[in-house]
Amino acid sequence: MYENMVDVLIYLYENYMDGEGQPPADQVALEDELAQAGFTPTEIQKALLWLDELAEGVDVPQYHDHTLGSIRIYNATESTKLEVEARGLLLFLEQNGILDPVSRELVIDRLLAIDQATVGLDEVKWVVLLVLMNRPGREDAFSQMEDLVYNDEPVYLH
Repeated sequence: MYENMVDVLIYLYENYMDGEGQPPADQVALEDELAQAGFTPTEIQKALLWLDELAEGVDVPQYHDHTLGSIRIYNATESTKLEVEARGLLLFLEQNGILDPVSRELVIDRLLAIDQATVGLDEVKWVVLLVLMNRPGREDAFSQMEDLVYNDEPVYLH
């Protein structure tokens, strides 16, 4: 049985969001399918709420100007939750044009919303993919990120 909300998100992406299949017409049928796949009701509810909040773009500051070379400073809560490698990956993705400042902030918001003490590289990759999929005009970045998620090689060099 799966115990992680991120596993539910990955299942939904791989089965419905990548353009291959259509999810059940109503939420009850979707919840039933996820339960049959081995997810707990709690994790299903967390994942669906997480996706709803992503769609709403919950409390993400809107940046209209981005100074080249600026760097994101993480507060104590963010630093505790986001492992060093996770923060490094976010910096790498922004420096390489995959994340813009608005997308970065939305990713950080969604990472903090994951009900785990810490989040690592795998969670960051999937959250970035889901965020970019929901950001109009970021199709190229989404394609690049999809390649990174499904690539077995390291995402970046240290």
